[in-house]
Amino acid sequence: MESDSEFGDPCNCPIRDVLDRIGSKWAMVVVFMLEAEPQRFNMLARSIPDVSKRMLTRTLRDLERDGIIARTVFPTNPPSVEYSLSEMGRSILPLFWKLIDWSVEKHANIRESRRRFDSGFASDALLN
Repeated sequence: MESDSEFGDPCNCPIRDVLDRIGSKWAMVVVFMLEAEPQRFNMLARSIPDVSKRMLTRTLRDLERDGIIARTVFPTNPPSVEYSLSEMGRSILPLFWKLIDWSVEKHANIRESRRRFDSGFASDALLN
């Protein structure tokens, strides 16, 4: 078990360390794209059109480094590379699905809260 002091230390906190990576803008999307089947880089890039190739490359490397995905190189000419979820990557899918379900369930509430908050700021600006 981690010591309490590690949770307050940003350099050693396991929660921050893991959530910084898995909670990044593109990591969840990549994990979901690999849920059904392994994919090559260009297939992933086409499936996620708003991610740059540079950011996709970095996200794939980070997820591979953390053991979430596996990278397989095939001895073709030129070599082809395929990405797939590792066992650990598959183990996070149920947690992601819970977060997605919660997001869908609460989205209208969140949008309404944002609207109220933003309109409050607008009226505050008029007072100043």
